[in-house]
Amino acid sequence: MTDHRPEHRPEHRSSQRPHPVTSRIVARRTAWLFAFLPLVAALLGLVLLGEGDRPQEPLDQLPRDLDSTLATELEQRLPDEGSDTAVVLWTADEGELDRGALDELRSVAQDLDAVGGGPQGPVSVAEDGTAAIAIVQVASGSATDVSAEVEDLREELEETAPDGVTARATGPAAVQADLAAVFDGANFRLLAVTAGVVALLLVITYRSPVLWLVPLTVVGVADRFAAIASTQVMAALDVAWDESTVGILSVLVFGAGTNYALLLISRYRDELRHVEDRYAAMATALARTAEAVLASATTVVLGLLTLLLSVVPTTRGLGLACAIGVVVAAFFALVVLPAALVLCGRWVFWPKVPRTGQAALVDMDSFWHRVGARVARRPAVFACATVAVIAALTIGLFGISTGLDQDEQFLDEPEAISASTRLAESFPAGLTDPTRVVTTADPQEVARAVEGAEGVASVQPGPQGDGVASLNVVLEGSPGSGEAESAIAAIREAVDGLDDTHVGGTEASAIDAREGAAREGVVILPLILGLVLAALLLLLRSVVAPLILVATVLGTYAASMGAAWWLFTGPLGFSALDESVPLLAFLFLVALGVDYNIFLVTRAREEAAGHGARDGMLRALAATGGVITSAGILLAAVFAVLGVLPLVVLAQLGTIICIGVLLDTLLVRTVLVPAAALLLGDRFWWPRKVRG
Repeated sequence: MTDHRPEHRPEHRSSQRPHPVTSRIVARRTAWLFAFLPLVAALLGLVLLGEGDRPQEPLDQLPRDLDSTLATELEQRLPDEGSDTAVVLWTADEGELDRGALDELRSVAQDLDAVGGGPQGPVSVAEDGTAAIAIVQVASGSATDVSAEVEDLREELEETAPDGVTARATGPAAVQADLAAVFDGANFRLLAVTAGVVALLLVITYRSPVLWLVPLTVVGVADRFAAIASTQVMAALDVAWDESTVGILSVLVFGAGTNYALLLISRYRDELRHVEDRYAAMATALARTAEAVLASATTVVLGLLTLLLSVVPTTRGLGLACAIGVVVAAFFALVVLPAALVLCGRWVFWPKVPRTGQAALVDMDSFWHRVGARVARRPAVFACATVAVIAALTIGLFGISTGLDQDEQFLDEPEAISASTRLAESFPAGLTDPTRVVTTADPQEVARAVEGAEGVASVQPGPQGDGVASLNVVLEGSPGSGEAESAIAAIREAVDGLDDTHVGGTEASAIDAREGAAREGVVILPLILGLVLAALLLLLRSVVAPLILVATVLGTYAASMGAAWWLFTGPLGFSALDESVPLLAFLFLVALGVDYNIFLVTRAREEAAGHGARDGMLRALAATGGVITSAGILLAAVFAVLGVLPLVVLAQLGTIICIGVLLDTLLVRTVLVPAAALLLGDRFWWPRKVRG
């Protein structure tokens, strides 16, 4: 194959000498230190420290200062604050429950210390006679504690159920237990699948039986180190996190770390075609890669840190954990990986070992150069066609609704949800999970006000103590319905003039979660865009290019949300998005999506110094096309792995990011950005001059 290296290349390379720090990382005498000491430190941290631990609190997932959160805070003063409610449901396998079965159920309920029940005792029988329920208090605590209590309850119910009767547990405690069960061993399962996907794609990318092991090992250790560091920091700072935090962190570290590794290895392999000394080749490759990786990582970290402004404590924890994870991923990619690769020698690329004098990465006969040449012939047509595709996909964005009901949170329906659905067939809606009104005012006055609110079926006194009283309010509307939402609004209006009186419970919390998400969107989304734009302005020292790049990632986000919505409401059958999904998808797509544009335009700026803006962009596309496409496909696949967890919010988030990354990698970065740069020429870099 003809060598298409530019004739001026030696001068161009000498003008960008490796920084002393990067040279020291891959020097003959010190490379082993940078390769092995961080790995040893990470392994020691895993053995000696392990992941941090912090007990989960009732307020961890509630939006700060909203009404349902204030109700939960007030509830902590009640005598039964140390318990959660489980609802035992008995149903006849055929026909109605007979007298003998009911007598047995009452005996079982007494043994379970069931509470309430009214005239029928602790067991309430449905009017149709096919079902009965009892309310059981379950000691609260961590998710593990609640799960253990509910599991014991279910085992006892199975053993004591009369012949012809099926016993199940539902209610808030059972739902919490089933939610925790989703993550039982999930982080290991997610890590194993993620590592498997990354390994497969690295083998396909490098076509080497050896090379993929080096970056996979480095990124794998980085992932474990990030999990330890982030959870220990959050525990020390008393920052809340939940079961999904470490899973999302692992996906991000594997995705970002492998992307950085792909970029570094691509430049290293290119330099090995020009330099015989592999240490010198790596020093040059690392110097040229570091700017793009550091700019990318800084942008992502700043974007993630905006989540510290979230009104939800666990969302703040997710932002902090992932920011730490990206810092760790960048460190291992820029320090540990280059030292490990240079110690291995050229043979690590076997069977396609790069030799001095082979064709350069900027190959004028490559597939990506042909793509660029085709775009260059008619840039306006390609730009308009790409914008039209993005606009068409964006249409679905206008139909999006948010707010999943409790029975829609799981991909695989657990017992608590199926039991709740069956219970609603025989008992009034809202009976098993009543709305809670908590007050320091006169409870009788509060009860009278609530009873007069539209949509209220009944009001029963709840626990009292320490100057706090609670009321259990059963709504006429079914959970998640517009009627139930209207009833919550009516109750809040009725008690508005009463001192320190708040409305809580599942229904009220869902309404407040939507309000909290709306508030976050107003504050955090513009801040993310501003930070990304500022980072690009500083990196490129240009005005036009950053504005175009930010506009493209915005278009990618809108298109991916629209396309995903059609997928969700069609084949997948979801009725809405979880409230947290739009914000998190925006953050990850904007912060990660701009990565590939950074990789492209920093290379274009480098090439433009010797070839001009037009040819510089085409050469950059030819040089980075393969590696960025591989990185994008890998990142999309890694986020799609979130679907292995049977939780709808993670499946939705993974799907949207997967679609967005593929759009950005295969369409926006390949066609739209080069077309815009070709149309504008030198003006793309205004006010900077890029010609040498």
